[in-house]
Parts: sequence; C-alpha cells; structure tokens
Amino acid sequence: MAKHHVTTTINGEPVEFLCETQQTLLDVLRDELGLTGSKEGCASGDCGACSVTVDGRLVCSCLVLGVEAEGQSIETIEGMADGEKLHPLQQRFLEEAALQCGICTPGVLIAAKSLLEKNPDPTETEVRYWLAGNLCRCTGYDKIISSVLDVAADMKSA
Repeated sequence: MAKHHVTTTINGEPVEFLCETQQTLLDVLRDELGLTGSKEGCASGDCGACSVTVDGRLVCSCLVLGVEAEGQSIETIEGMADGEKLHPLQQRFLEEAALQCGICTPGVLIAAKSLLEKNPDPTETEVRYWLAGNLCRCTGYDKIISSVLDVAADMKSA
C-alpha cells in the first residue's frame, strides 16, 4: 500500500511523516513519531484518552486520519509544558492528586487547556460539560474539576 507524505506542525515544530491512508492520527503520533503521551482507550472516540487539538479544535485523534494532518497545527500533551516548566493545569493536577492510573490524564489535560483557552472563566457546570467526553475510571472527577476551576481562578487573578 502506498504511503502519503504529510507536512504539518506538531507542538510548534514543523514535522514531516509518511503514513498509510487508513492510519489514524493517533497511530501516526504514537507509532511513527514516538509521541506516546496520547493514549488509545477505545479506538471509537468515546473515551477522550487520545484528545489533541488540530488547528485549535479539540478532537479524538483515533477518529482523525493521519493524512488529514496535512497543513494543520497539532498540539499534543508533549507540547503542553514549557520545557521543564509544567503548564499550570499539569502542576495543579499533581498538587491535587487529580490523576491516578494516567491513561485518561493526557486527554483530560488537553481538553481542559482547550476549554480555558476558549473560556478562561468557566463555571463548574461548563467544566463538567466540556470534559464529559473524557472518561476516567479511577478518580471520580471531583479533583479533576476542582483543579481546572482552581487554575481558571489563578489565571483570572494573575
């Protein structure tokens, strides 16, 4: 099967890769580019573990084809921190123990970051609604929701 040449930007860096037509963006990120932070939880877009942003739009990378990345700007969990300095959401998740097994965490963090970029002062209901596509089997969500709300409050007061 022929491979397609794709030129894109991932976490602010220009990237080129070859992929087969049927390869998902998740498979390309993990298998071709070694960006293993995004996880495959369901392969059907139901769990959000593979969440990334494509041109600022939150998507499940298991539902996007790698060839569709052509010319797009993609952000993954690997690009969330600024070098060794964690993003405030990552730091707060650690401080408040808002993660446990870690399978859902990258997708939840990317989704939460996307929310705060679009709505820097969300209500609890808005956070719960926005993160409804990210399933967690370990934490019960309370610490995740409070972490997002705390970061939003910190950003507002800064």
